[in-house]
Amino acid sequence: MEFLEFEGKTTEEAIENAAAHFQAPPEELEIEIVSVGSPGIFGLGGRKARIRAARRAEPEDDLLPLAREILEQVLAKMQEPGTVTATQEEDRINLLIATADAGLLIGKQGQTLDALQYLVTKMVAKQTRRKVRVAIDVEAYRARHHEALALLAQKYGEKVKRSGRPVILNPMNPYDRRIVHMALQGDKDLKTISRGEGLYKKVVISPVRKKESREDAAGPA
Repeated sequence: MEFLEFEGKTTEEAIENAAAHFQAPPEELEIEIVSVGSPGIFGLGGRKARIRAARRAEPEDDLLPLAREILEQVLAKMQEPGTVTATQEEDRINLLIATADAGLLIGKQGQTLDALQYLVTKMVAKQTRRKVRVAIDVEAYRARHHEALALLAQKYGEKVKRSGRPVILNPMNPYDRRIVHMALQGDKDLKTISRGEGLYKKVVISPVRKKESREDAAGPA
């Protein structure tokens, strides 16, 4: 992926210049902000905003059979036979495993599945020397887990609103925490924060106090 530098009076203008150069919308570009720039004083001493941009790489067709083969080899070494289906979704490779022992591959709270996904992603990236995104699922576990976790978040959200007291959930990985935050982000009576150190943190669901609600409604001064 080759990055080029672009300038503009603002960061937004620099991004527009990059998009015009690559003839692609900004969401299809990898963008790194080098400098946000400065307007200066009375138009003097200003600095232009600078960014580095490149067209976002999408998985090529040859990556699909490679990713599938790597996962099949890992499963064979684990002595866990299964059928792997590979599909492409934008810049992500999806690998779906069909197996008779899904529970073993999923592991406690999906930890084995997460580790398998991390390992295969690293192996594909090392062989191709390219940055890739690989998502591995077993018997649609992630979709079912996502739905169950969102329902759980809403259940605890209602409990918080009834009791007026915060609820602290068990430690979660970043993916699960994001599901909880998104499930409750539209509820103006609740707020969520992540608390803790390391990869696994706890999500705290708290009621929004009346004072906070009034301040939000008033907006910034």
